[in-house]
Amino acid sequence: MEMPFLGSEALCEGLVANKHQLRTRFQALHPDVYLAAGRAPDLRQRTAAAWLWSRRRGVVAGLAASAVHGANYIADDVPVELIWANARPPRGIVTRRDRLTPGEWQVVFGLPVTTPARTAFDLARLIDGDQAVSRLDALGNATRFDCQEVAEITRRHSGSPGVPQVRSALDLHDPGAQSPRETWLRLLLIRAGFPKPRTQIPIYDDFGQRRYALDMGWDDVMVAVEYDGDHHRERMHFRRDIVRSEFIAYRGWTHIRVVAGNRPADIINRVRRAWSASVHSDREIS
Repeated sequence: MEMPFLGSEALCEGLVANKHQLRTRFQALHPDVYLAAGRAPDLRQRTAAAWLWSRRRGVVAGLAASAVHGANYIADDVPVELIWANARPPRGIVTRRDRLTPGEWQVVFGLPVTTPARTAFDLARLIDGDQAVSRLDALGNATRFDCQEVAEITRRHSGSPGVPQVRSALDLHDPGAQSPRETWLRLLLIRAGFPKPRTQIPIYDDFGQRRYALDMGWDDVMVAVEYDGDHHRERMHFRRDIVRSEFIAYRGWTHIRVVAGNRPADIINRVRRAWSASVHSDREIS
């Protein structure tokens, strides 16, 4: 069986012959919750197992809900959060007695989970600092949740823990970020005093067809900044990057590429130099 199941139900329905077979052929994830033996469960399986442990009464929340909605960069071993009144969850599950109002949860892939907006509210208030922004960016990239809806949920739950930090996290959120490092880079630039950059800026060819998208940048000065992950070092990707960089330059953009190990101060100085050169160039032309 690929997905977890309740051992008591499997025995009752004849899907498993006896308790000995249940103990020897399957691994117990939680009391009465089993999965085929032989491999560590991924987050999807752990989330289903946590819900079964609640006897199908809990609602999946937090990072587990974000993953169900399609957000990336969530590790398989994060605690599975359930909104359910049980003060003694087993290891790997976190329960909360939070109040859910109508419309704040839905069924996705057979699991009751908080809606994208309610999930965003919980991530923003229960995760600290820039990590909250990064998690919001990942969820927003997958769902394009409505910030106004999150604000309305915040008003309804004004007495919940962490509410004061929701607005600041939402103000910094940008669904155009496609990785945690892009979020980090964007926040670095904003805090260095640059205007909030536009993300996923389209670059068109001579026929008006969209050819590329820039991670972030400023259209008025035509300065773009991108974070290159390790995959950019692969030979095929490297070849494509050369063509892409040449085309971006052909379109008049100054293209700054950031890689792991670049010091924040050096990144900021590179962007400042490019910004200054662009401004001075415009003045000379005018």
